[in-house]
Amino acid sequence: MTLKIVIDPGAATAPYEQLRAQIADRARSGKLPVGFKLPTVRGLAEDLGLAANTVAKAYRALEADGVIETRGRNGTFVAAAGDASERLAAAAAATYAGEARRLGLGREAARAAVEEALRAAYGK
Repeated sequence: MTLKIVIDPGAATAPYEQLRAQIADRARSGKLPVGFKLPTVRGLAEDLGLAANTVAKAYRALEADGVIETRGRNGTFVAAAGDASERLAAAAAATYAGEARRLGLGREAARAAVEEALRAAYGK
């Protein structure tokens, strides 16, 4: 299996974010299986025509999100990210619900704010 990433230099989205999003989406969908070894930072940077710091930034963000894990000299691998992502999302939702209630919003107003935020993030 190979990692096929496409970076659009003309896109409004920064290259590191394009890289981060593509790896995260593939890991979460199972297209990149748990345990899949990712290329080295330098190797992937060279393949994509990016600076090593750009790839390193994407890898750091993915690791912080629990999508990948670095095992020292052994390399960087796709982690069992579903559980970590779901836990982080549940924590964010709980924080939002508490804040919405503190602000005096009713359930419907809080739910409408979430729906609007989801539309903005995901599109229709």
